[in-house]
Amino acid sequence: MNLWVLIGIAVMVGGFVLRVNPLVVVLAAALATGLAAGMDLLAVIAAFGKAFNDTRYVSVVWIVLPVIGLMERQGLQERARTLVSGLKGATLPRLLTGYLLLRQATAALGLTSIAGHAQTVRPLVAPMAEAAAQPQDQDEADQIKAMAAATDNVGLFFGEDIFIAIGSILLMKGFMEQQGIVLAPFDLSVWAIPTAIAAFAIHSLRLWRFGRRRG
Repeated sequence: MNLWVLIGIAVMVGGFVLRVNPLVVVLAAALATGLAAGMDLLAVIAAFGKAFNDTRYVSVVWIVLPVIGLMERQGLQERARTLVSGLKGATLPRLLTGYLLLRQATAALGLTSIAGHAQTVRPLVAPMAEAAAQPQDQDEADQIKAMAAATDNVGLFFGEDIFIAIGSILLMKGFMEQQGIVLAPFDLSVWAIPTAIAAFAIHSLRLWRFGRRRG
């Protein structure tokens, strides 16, 4: 019995005790286990690829995140702030209302992963909102960032239910069928449109009031 294959556990425990990045710890533990089991490096990497391709548990967004991080390091947020600062009439309510409309529209088409907190809010929307609002202190800056994140949440939550193949629509369809009510996914998605319009109007009003309080 080859007990060296258990070395991955020791690597994980040691990595977490030393507070190393969890992704690096798990990767190192998997490599150590594979090599200890007699697999060569290419075989271990191939096993990673096969597991990813078979299960697809890892969302594409996590592959994009390193690219976003690299762009941030090269000054993406500063570029976004500079862009908005040079636009006349760019206010916080107008900027976030436009993003809300874009987020709802793309979510309604099923494109839920092309935007989000990590992909757009942190590197682009929040810095642009700060540049448009020009906060006076850190507390005010945090409120602006929170409003940018909330705008993304509202746009996604009330926009995705319009898409007929989203999980929530399919869940409601299944529940209705259990109660003897047969509905097509399209029927449910159509009824999500008035809710999405109301959510857009209400949050737009919130953004307008937030901007007015600051003014």
